[in-house]
Amino acid sequence: MSPKELLIVLVISLGSFMSGLDATIVNIALPTIGKAFEISTVTVSWVLNAYLIILVSLLLAASRLGDIRGYRKIFLGGFVIFTCGSAACGIAPSFDILIVSRMIQAVGGAVIAALGSVMVTSYLASSLRGQALGFVAMFTMLGAALGPVIGGFLTSAFSWRFIFYVNLPVGILAIIIGLYILPHLAPVSPKARLDAPGVALVFVALGTLIFGLTALQGPAAQTAYAALLVSLIFWVLFYVRENRAPEPLIKFRLFSNRAFSLQNINVMFIQLAMAGVMILMPFYLELVKGIPTDNAGTILLALPIGMILTSPIAGRISDVIGTKKPIIIGFVIASAALFLLSTLSAHSSVGHAEIYLFLLGAGTGFAYAPLNSAVMGIVPPEERGSTSGLIKMMTNLGSSLGVALAMLVTTAALGPKMAQVSAHTLPAGELAGAFDVAFLFLMGIEILAIILMLAIKDAPSDYSTDGEPVAVY
Repeated sequence: MSPKELLIVLVISLGSFMSGLDATIVNIALPTIGKAFEISTVTVSWVLNAYLIILVSLLLAASRLGDIRGYRKIFLGGFVIFTCGSAACGIAPSFDILIVSRMIQAVGGAVIAALGSVMVTSYLASSLRGQALGFVAMFTMLGAALGPVIGGFLTSAFSWRFIFYVNLPVGILAIIIGLYILPHLAPVSPKARLDAPGVALVFVALGTLIFGLTALQGPAAQTAYAALLVSLIFWVLFYVRENRAPEPLIKFRLFSNRAFSLQNINVMFIQLAMAGVMILMPFYLELVKGIPTDNAGTILLALPIGMILTSPIAGRISDVIGTKKPIIIGFVIASAALFLLSTLSAHSSVGHAEIYLFLLGAGTGFAYAPLNSAVMGIVPPEERGSTSGLIKMMTNLGSSLGVALAMLVTTAALGPKMAQVSAHTLPAGELAGAFDVAFLFLMGIEILAIILMLAIKDAPSDYSTDGEPVAVY
């Protein structure tokens, strides 16, 4: 690559780095944020939920908006919104303002996540795309791996607010370089239309679903049931809308293929289990084991390291022997890891927790790359762009459900006090027992994924996993 091409990839990679970093840096600070605002563990989970709801709702819309208005303009606009949202999160004087700021941040995050790969394919020659995508993937995984460590250090040494301030220099640098380096190309589809009603429907459907699941074990159970009913209605409306829209966000006809449908569900399941663990483990390490936040962040590093080490290996293996066996092996390893996590108590060794997290990451990484390849290989080449966006949507939908369901199961196991008081005031033994129940629930999700894979016939594909980043959020 020429120096200019390297700078183009650097700007895109900085966006990927920020996405990966933000995916894991917040989790480690949740116990501290909950204590700072004197709110319950269930309530503080909205720091993640609010971000993920907006992200899922806007991912496909952001990609389409880039096609209509031009990638450079929309991508840099997304960077500006993400950076400003990060600053607002850092200075938020109340929890409500923090949640609103996270939603603003998520608008920019959706644009950055949606347009990175397509910009590489648009700005660089085909002979350089594999190398450039690998570079972007490396920055994504680097951000995800460093997130817990950087988040733990900043929270312990300074304040939880610095986990948001860290985005500011990276964002400002990327915006300045991008203004001078990113090419001015004409929009790919200037006459295309954005399915705004579809975006609104999926936002309401997902928002009410997560709210309903989160509030189900609290004092407002009737409100939760009403929210879940509203969610169901809006999911049906979204399905009807997308089947009738001239330019839908999701082409539901692709789901007529059983393998495509089941493996997309498994994309959601694999992320659901990992997100559930990542929301609970900081509370286990910091509140049950009494480990300082910076040390807890280092322990959590084991999970993304496991993913980074196994994902490329599994991708190469699946290119040779097919995708089904590596996917099942990955889910089996992840199921075993979740069972081992369910044996943790207040007296368990931290070393054991670290090994179990590494195994979960290894299993997740081993399944994800072949799973991504299998889904992409089913669709014709002209549908791969929209399918890639769909995979990102299912991944983040899994994260949203993982956070909500892990908290729901933990609250059900511990009782209403989990949703009413700060976790700092709860006995360590009771917390550990409730977390164990949640880990067993997540293991059941992984086992269900294995069953779904057994119902799928392995089919040859000309799609390679080269350059595909690991899911981390």
